[in-house]
Amino acid sequence: MNKDIQRLGYQPDASYSLDLEVFSVADLRQRGKEQVRMTHRYEFHTLVCVTQGQCTQVVDFKSIPCEPGSLLVLRAGQAHNYGQDEDWDGWNVLFQPAFVLPAATTSHDLRFAPDLGRLPEHMVLSGQELQKVTSLVEQLREDTLIDAPKEDVHALLRHQLHALLTRLSILQGRRQAAGSLVSPASQRFQRFQQLVEERFPQWHQVADYASHLGYTEKSLARAVTASMGITAKAFIAARIVLEAKRLLVHTDLAISTIGDRLGFDEPTNFSKFFKREEACTPAEFRRGQRMSL
Repeated sequence: MNKDIQRLGYQPDASYSLDLEVFSVADLRQRGKEQVRMTHRYEFHTLVCVTQGQCTQVVDFKSIPCEPGSLLVLRAGQAHNYGQDEDWDGWNVLFQPAFVLPAATTSHDLRFAPDLGRLPEHMVLSGQELQKVTSLVEQLREDTLIDAPKEDVHALLRHQLHALLTRLSILQGRRQAAGSLVSPASQRFQRFQQLVEERFPQWHQVADYASHLGYTEKSLARAVTASMGITAKAFIAARIVLEAKRLLVHTDLAISTIGDRLGFDEPTNFSKFFKREEACTPAEFRRGQRMSL
């Protein structure tokens, strides 16, 4: 029996031809209770908004307690489990990355296209914010049922999704401003974080990032510590470890192949790095995770 975390592509019912789908958690349970309890690695983006009850969901090996107002922003490639709690409900919004409104098609009044990278993995909305977001999601759901040519419905849904993501970006921007996070140090960290996401399989040293960004290692280190409370080196290592965990659990790739993908020239170097960070070898981690599935 293959116990890998299952990859889940965008596969709505055959009768549904749209590239965005909205449904409640209750509807998902009706479709297949056992499927809800499984962990999947999505090949699409998902928003999960809790509207009632409490639950603990799991994203990339991290448990996230949720209550009404909790909104998870799940990117393609992440692993997610709705958890074992059943006395809760909420909305799911599924869409493929290419469905987000491109910047080139926005009007002059829209200054940017929504970028999921601007949003945190977990947002907590106030009662009023939840009400507004829920209204937008419900409108999306209603618009998926419109009897009109597919290209027209897609155009409408794309703009509705743009409005939803833009509102979330505005809410997040306000919180950052209120927390005095929009500072030169914060901007340095944000640029560093984005570059780490792009280059972590090739670049393992802080000096590589500092040189590319035009910062000194000390100024970059201060920015990362101020934003995350850890060193820049630890931040890079944590991203490499996360990807290693994903590949160990989600795939059948040999450990040596995973190490090579992550930029380690020798399998023993990868194993030493992983054991230093996680206090277990890659093989022990894989075995332990699969036994728990």
